Amino acid sequence: MTSRSAPLWIALFLALAAALWWWHQPAAPVPVPAPPPPVAPAPSPLSDLAVVPDWASLNRYQSTITRGDFLRLMDTVFTVSPAWREWIEVGEEEANIRTTGSTADGDSLRLRFAPDGLASTPPRYWRSATELPPAPPARPLEGLRIAIDPGHIGGRWGKMEERWFQIPGSQPVQEGDMTLQVAKLLKPRLEALGATVTLVREETEPVTPVRPDMLEEQARASSSGGDIVRLAERLFYRTAEIRARARVVNDTIRPDLVLCLHFNADAWGDPAAPSLVPTNHFHMLLNGGYMDNELAKADERYDLLTKLLQGVHDEERKLAASTAAAFVERNPMPPYLYNPAARNHRNVDGNPYLWARNLLANRTYHCPVVYYEPYVMNSTEDHARIQAGDYEGEREVWGKPRPSIFREYADSAARGLENYYRHSRKMAE
Repeated sequence: MTSRSAPLWIALFLALAAALWWWHQPAAPVPVPAPPPPVAPAPSPLSDLAVVPDWASLNRYQSTITRGDFLRLMDTVFTVSPAWREWIEVGEEEANIRTTGSTADGDSLRLRFAPDGLASTPPRYWRSATELPPAPPARPLEGLRIAIDPGHIGGRWGKMEERWFQIPGSQPVQEGDMTLQVAKLLKPRLEALGATVTLVREETEPVTPVRPDMLEEQARASSSGGDIVRLAERLFYRTAEIRARARVVNDTIRPDLVLCLHFNADAWGDPAAPSLVPTNHFHMLLNGGYMDNELAKADERYDLLTKLLQGVHDEERKLAASTAAAFVERNPMPPYLYNPAARNHRNVDGNPYLWARNLLANRTYHCPVVYYEPYVMNSTEDHARIQAGDYEGEREVWGKPRPSIFREYADSAARGLENYYRHSRKMAE
């Protein structure tokens, strides 16, 4: 090899060495795309002004109800169709309760059933009649905590809440004022029987500090059109007010039962020139009869389970039956009959006066609720009695001697409770 060819040889050697070095280097890793972020479970819709439920709080009811009782109550009291099984899957030993909006996301709460014959008293702040200590015979309501909830608001709010009408030449009829009048007559009657009684409202003013103009944004968000001011007013008196009362009941009073006082009415048309109807009627409302679209809302599904698992229905149906009997004994009003085609109710125990419906008050008050719907404010008979006002004794009204309609209401309500507790709780010797 000559000196002239040396640079070429060196260059070839260096090129071969570089190629061998490159050949033995590890291959560069192929980029792997990052996994997509997890998809959050779809939330269930909520009813107006509701908050997301604390589903974990239902764990306190683990192993307190049997499978048979759970199915019986769901199928015959709390729902109106088998569609509830879309949200609650019942196995042999537990129920799988859907807590979010999608049936495929797997977000659920498992509720264990108690073995047959081993159900236990669930945790709750209220006491049933059989759980109360013995009472003196003259005071069968001794120690019972009662909250009286006079329905609606009345006063300057009566026209807004659509519970006002006036026959020309007569005094206005305003339900919120009348229920408060009955509440103030009923309270001392129950206290004389031994109860501790608290009025949820004591005047014709709202319990909630919220006012309609504060709800216009929510009304706009939940509306597909319509009068926003009117929608905000309805959110105020139908929803915000009742939710505020529920907080007072559940967090402050914590009673053994709530008495929801109402007067019924048939359609009256123009409230300034209303129509009177020839007949009156009466019924009592218990919690239940949840419609399919209501069960799709997380808060309503949660409230249903809270009522069911606390054993509220058994106490409500016995209280309501005793109350209905006392009212009809005093004034034989016919029962109100629901349209069978309306899928928003369940009859209870075959009693024509007892109906299960899902109302905001009897759903969100977490204790037994005695919900009264006596009389028909715009019936010719009951309107005459309302116009007669409150008085002691009897007066001739609508063709025969009658007590004040307000005192008859209070006396019948007190008698129904007295009869129930006298026969259902132990009496001291």
